[in-house]
Amino acid sequence: MLNKRIVENLLEVLSGGGVFAEIFDEETQFNEIEVRKEGLYNHSMGYESGVGLRIIDGLHTKYAFTNDKSEKALMALAQKMGCGEGQRNLKALSALKTFKMNQGNLLLPKDHSIKYRIELANRGIRSGLDYHKDIVQMQAKVLDFSQLVCIANSEGVYVSDERIKTRLFLMATAQNGHGNYSGYYGPGSMQGFEYYEYLDVESFATEAARIAKTMVDAPYCIGGQMSVVVNNGFGGLMFHEACGHSLEASSVAKGASEFTGKLGQKVASEKVTLIDDGAMRNEWGSLHVDDEGTPTQKNVLIEKGVLKSFLVDKLGGKRMGMSSTGSARRQNYRFAPVARMNNTYIAPGADTPKSIISDTEKGIYVKYINGGSVDPSTGDFNFNAAECYLIEKGKLTNPVKGVTLIGNGMTLLQSVDRVGNDFDLRQGYCYAESGALFISAGQPTVRVKNMTVGGVE
Repeated sequence: MLNKRIVENLLEVLSGGGVFAEIFDEETQFNEIEVRKEGLYNHSMGYESGVGLRIIDGLHTKYAFTNDKSEKALMALAQKMGCGEGQRNLKALSALKTFKMNQGNLLLPKDHSIKYRIELANRGIRSGLDYHKDIVQMQAKVLDFSQLVCIANSEGVYVSDERIKTRLFLMATAQNGHGNYSGYYGPGSMQGFEYYEYLDVESFATEAARIAKTMVDAPYCIGGQMSVVVNNGFGGLMFHEACGHSLEASSVAKGASEFTGKLGQKVASEKVTLIDDGAMRNEWGSLHVDDEGTPTQKNVLIEKGVLKSFLVDKLGGKRMGMSSTGSARRQNYRFAPVARMNNTYIAPGADTPKSIISDTEKGIYVKYINGGSVDPSTGDFNFNAAECYLIEKGKLTNPVKGVTLIGNGMTLLQSVDRVGNDFDLRQGYCYAESGALFISAGQPTVRVKNMTVGGVE
């Protein structure tokens, strides 16, 4: 990492070009192994190192990056960016504040062999293949990511943050006379390989195989307007996409969000409390500090239906007249930071999942969601569901496939009429203007009273 003298010299030059200057120094190692039933399929690993430089002057910003970390190259880049009226608002750097992973039981990925990773993957592959004769393929990916960042700015912030992420991704493919279908499960954590000491690899692989086998035999759903009950866990991705992106300053500050100007207003059912928390211990989407060096925190976005807050980064905050919420994120040094989600979820309610289903005369039960997209300016979204069942007279009946969920974020929030007590959180990725990020999404079982379900006519 860059030494303090170089950092101070860079900030001195950069501050000549704006009222705020920032340096983002990064070193990252990653490793991914993919194993299939035939054996090792792919192994990729790498190391990258680079620096991002940013200047903010009013609402104007400049950003440049380089993987040449020599003092000469960095000073030349800073001088090209920072030409201006001279030094402005430059504070002395504080003593470096270091955030480390939990050292008590940390097992560093770099200390574990390829053989260890392959054996871990094979445990899942064997379990998945043993589930049923129709499981014709199993894939297991063992991923780890170790990132060290150092962030310094002209306001005196000087912090470093160690981030280690570990994930096991399992996919099963079923094939028979009805066609083929894939099911997956992908648990992950902000931990080292100690994560695998208590992870039940076999049960997660079996769950992926169960999804594949169940859905390959399922008929296609007949679409229409109906009640939708969404299972706990990664069902929260629906709210991440449908509402979360519209609450990020990158949309709100530009007036390109359905929530712009609605702070303090009722925007959802009183059953809905929506939270984004970047400080949750060991969670996949967590950080100690965000990518501007601000400590992460728990942000209550909607409380009992009332819009309480947005997710705010520094530039978005300048546009909105608000302080940062510790929500600035970027994939790596090649991206300028913007406000993004970390671990986003619907808080638990008082209903039991059983009572929610038994109180639903007719509808769809969505056990797993694959993914979706949203237009933050309108809140219009669509999602592809991975595993679904009909609800008929208060009971789960036949599985159905080909289900899409179509709607509008604010309408969705206002249509939630039951919230369960079975909260769970799951792991995934989010892709937006500052790159691909680790996120978690979660919720208890939730019922949306009425929404559009796409399927066959």
